[in-house]
Amino acid sequence: MSVPFDAIGQETLHAVIDRFYEYVKADERINHLFPDDLSETARKQKQFLTQFLGGPSLYTDEHGHPMLRMRHLPFQITPSARDAWLENMNIALNDFVIDKALKDYIFERLTLTATHMINTEENCR
Repeated sequence: MSVPFDAIGQETLHAVIDRFYEYVKADERINHLFPDDLSETARKQKQFLTQFLGGPSLYTDEHGHPMLRMRHLPFQITPSARDAWLENMNIALNDFVIDKALKDYIFERLTLTATHMINTEENCR
């Protein structure tokens, strides 16, 4: 496969991320994990996913090593929160015309990363 970032393109990647955060903002399962103003979060996500998918190292250049798990420790990331995050990302990816093999590859990598972010078990009630 060619470089995923080159295959999806910056414009489409940014559009997917913007759409994703529209869904997140409306999703009561996870919107409490995010700030009310998602513009900075979306900007950083665009930088990170550009790098994550083989594009320029925008995130590292501005913020240093991503250290994703450490950066997410202040938030309670449960398996359900991971699933909601992935569901919203999958819907956003499907809103755009993206080659199926590329979409599957991106989603598979995001699934592995999102699973790594889990730091809290579900509440037992």
